[in-house]
Amino acid sequence: MANNDELARLIIGCKNGDSKCFSQIVDMYASRCYGYFYRLTANKDLSDELLSELFVKLVEKISSYKGGSFEGWLFRVASNIFHDYLRSKHRQKKLLDVHKKQKIESQITEPKKSGNEQIDILQAQLIKLDTNTRELIMLRFYSQLSFKEIAAMRSEPIGTTLAKLHRGLKKLRELMV
Repeated sequence: MANNDELARLIIGCKNGDSKCFSQIVDMYASRCYGYFYRLTANKDLSDELLSELFVKLVEKISSYKGGSFEGWLFRVASNIFHDYLRSKHRQKKLLDVHKKQKIESQITEPKKSGNEQIDILQAQLIKLDTNTRELIMLRFYSQLSFKEIAAMRSEPIGTTLAKLHRGLKKLRELMV
C-alpha cells in the first residue's frame, strides 16, 4: 500500500488524466474492492462486473474527491454501485413480476467452497444477514475502514454505526451457533 504522499501524488495524476496513475490505483485497490463485492454478492462474475464499474466510476468521479480518506471515498463509490445494482434488480423484478415481493437477497447465489470449513460456515451465515448489516460488517472487517469512515460514508452518527455493527455481529454470532 502506498504512503499518504505517494497516494496524494497518484490522485493528482488521476485528476490530470494520467493513465499510469489510474493503473497504479487500480492495482492498489482491486483485490480489496473485489473482495468487498464478492463478500456482498457471493458471485464471482457479478463481483467482476461491479469492480469494473467501480473503476469506470473512479475515472469519471475522481475530480469529486476533495481530500480526506481516499479509501472511505472509494468504498462510498463502491457502496453506491452495489446499491444501484440492488435497485436495478428490484426494478427488473417489478417489471417482470416474476416473483412478487421476493427479497433482493434471493438473487445472491451460494458461495463456492473455500476449502476452509470455518470460512465456508461464516460466508454461509453472512448471506443470511440483511444487505445493510452484511455490508456494514464487510466495510469494517474486510475493507478495514474505521468506524469514523464508515459513519461518514453512511451519513450517520458514529454511535449509530457502532450500534448497528454491534447488533449485526450479535446476530451473526447467533447464526454461527
